[in-house]
Amino acid sequence: MRASAPNPQSPMQNAAKPSRDHPEQTNVANDRFRWSDATRLFVQGIPLDVQTSHPPAYEAEIHTLRQAIRGGHDFSVGPDGIDVLPSDPGKPGLFHSRSGGTTGPAKAIRRSHRSWIASFEISRNRFNLSARDVYGVLSLPSHSLALFAIVEAAHLDADLHLLAELRPRAQVAQLARAGATVLYATPTQLRLLCDAGGQIPSLRQILSGGGRMPQGLRSRLAALCPQATVTEFYGTSETSFIAWGDGTGPDGAVGKAYPGVEIDIRNPVDGTGELWVRSPYLFDGYAEGHSSDTRWHDGFVTVGELGRIDNAGHVFVAGRHSRMVTIAGQNVFPEDIEVLLQSRPDIPHCAVMPLPDDLRGTVLVAVIAGQPDAGQAQEVIAQCRAAFGPLAAPRQVIALPDFPLLASGKPDMRAIAALVEDRT
Repeated sequence: MRASAPNPQSPMQNAAKPSRDHPEQTNVANDRFRWSDATRLFVQGIPLDVQTSHPPAYEAEIHTLRQAIRGGHDFSVGPDGIDVLPSDPGKPGLFHSRSGGTTGPAKAIRRSHRSWIASFEISRNRFNLSARDVYGVLSLPSHSLALFAIVEAAHLDADLHLLAELRPRAQVAQLARAGATVLYATPTQLRLLCDAGGQIPSLRQILSGGGRMPQGLRSRLAALCPQATVTEFYGTSETSFIAWGDGTGPDGAVGKAYPGVEIDIRNPVDGTGELWVRSPYLFDGYAEGHSSDTRWHDGFVTVGELGRIDNAGHVFVAGRHSRMVTIAGQNVFPEDIEVLLQSRPDIPHCAVMPLPDDLRGTVLVAVIAGQPDAGQAQEVIAQCRAAFGPLAAPRQVIALPDFPLLASGKPDMRAIAALVEDRT
């Protein structure tokens, strides 16, 4: 089954960025990011160009990123920093996004500037974004969602507050103090903001990506940011945006096709099959490394995600084929269990990992952040049994006070797998 959304304005016909004094737009060709002096940049509440005695470690990276964009250069962003790449200013802009490898070897994704600029214009029009907005970003620029938000804010001449490495309570206070109107964050980051308490009355748009939103989070965000509209995005580093929604669809849906995206469900079994995507936002290929899950065919690409589309166009994502496990003949997606566990306020981070089992072939273990607690472990197992049945539910809960995370804030699956192997 296929689903698609109307094509966006051509990336070569993007509207001109509004100045602070003249917000009107005109159509101009644009295939490189821009960063003008109109964008005021703050790092943990302090203007970027103000000297401080103890600047955050990533401040130098932001300087490099700003200079690269202002100079019309290609660049590379990853866990080990930001580098300027050899480039031809007369050609369309490119950049590399280097991953730390959530589940496999590290790789570098090559992407055109125009593939993101097309989305900037969609966001500008859909959410009425302008140079008058104030963006909040909670992650380091090595996280693709944070990088997107940083470059979008600069491209639209909006002010930008970078709050990585601050505690959630300090992030809430700074967002409120800055009068932030737009926030890009992962569901985990949003939940931590809610746990911190307080209120951010100025926020009007929350854009959430990097994971499925757990049950109950939208209602909590309504208390934290009473004026904000929450939009959930689904996508991957290779595809950029695939679907988005406002939470009004059926339970489990991640929204409908993002504008300009065509989704094809191939080789379905009971409606669920491999999710293939064609759009103006696809990456250009891997500059370094590769992924055996990523394949191209007739202009479509898949990264091995499995999902389905209902008759109304709602997209449901089961998880990565590479993470699916079979337990006593039943296909189980660890991602479904992780979403349930992340809805618990006492579990800030989690990962569900497979272990070999002589009787069932495979069993699951839930790894959670925190101190070992026998009562909590029993509750987790009972909750999972009630939701997924005794076969699919984790057989054991392992609590880690020092839970391994990547720079993006996502669980470091390789490190967690190694710890689980040592403990079992």
